[in-house]
Amino acid sequence: MRMKKMLPLLLIAVLAMALLAGCGGGQEGTSEQSTSIKVGGSSTLSPIIAKCADDFTEEFKTWDKVDAGLPAEPIVIFVSTGGSGFGLKSAVDGTFDFGMVSKDLNDEEKAQFAEGVIVQLGSDVLDVAVNPQNPIVNVKPDLTTEELRAIFAGEIKTWKELDSSLPDRPIVVAVRDLGGGASEVFDKAVMHGTPISPEALQIPSMGALAGKVMDNAETIGYVSSGLVNQNPDKIIPLSVDGIAPTIENIISGDYKISRPLLLVSPSQPDAKEQAFLDYLQSEKGLTVVEDMGYVPVAK
Repeated sequence: MRMKKMLPLLLIAVLAMALLAGCGGGQEGTSEQSTSIKVGGSSTLSPIIAKCADDFTEEFKTWDKVDAGLPAEPIVIFVSTGGSGFGLKSAVDGTFDFGMVSKDLNDEEKAQFAEGVIVQLGSDVLDVAVNPQNPIVNVKPDLTTEELRAIFAGEIKTWKELDSSLPDRPIVVAVRDLGGGASEVFDKAVMHGTPISPEALQIPSMGALAGKVMDNAETIGYVSSGLVNQNPDKIIPLSVDGIAPTIENIISGDYKISRPLLLVSPSQPDAKEQAFLDYLQSEKGLTVVEDMGYVPVAK
């Protein structure tokens, strides 16, 4: 797997509130007359979709170049972040044509898309990560699930409480906003219903969470593997229960803190949407998934 630094994102168009209100009825995004494709949700998946949208637009420019049966209109694809929960809700209510989701769907959520599509583009894991300047990297690079649960619950408050040879400094716990896709994955794999410490920093995006780990040597957080792979000298992943978050352990399922990268829609895609969806699932699209440090779905 190629571990490249994040490619420049030339297209991340954030939808303005007026645009969101204008498409709230849900009909424009699914109509054959739609002049744009709107995708929103997971901040982990959004850079992948934005890069693919940029590549797709640069390659074809107009829809008739994709398929002669489509109109000679400029290709316009909007990509907006907001979290997996926002992606699910906004796909269902028609704000977006596709919702981006970085978590397993429960039965109720799957039922909302029974008449539409659920497409997996790849897999991500949440690496338990620290700053390379943290002594834990050399002293205790493997934590048990029980130790993690105690740290993130606030029961272990200093590094010295974790291991007597570590400094007596406060542990800074950083998590994604509670109720989001990443927090749900971490709760299922590690916390098992134990509440996150009220002193934990709730970070609004995965990129910002990774930045917190890179900026503060006392921070521990769960960071998307793609961001860890893109910053190998700035973020260090720890093993959990003796299992490192390697590609082999991710693919085999031995590393448990994992999640799928999904696109969802409650209705069948129109011709333009299907063309972009096909591109995302093509070798070109899946190469972007890999280049950004994630595990592309097997073709």
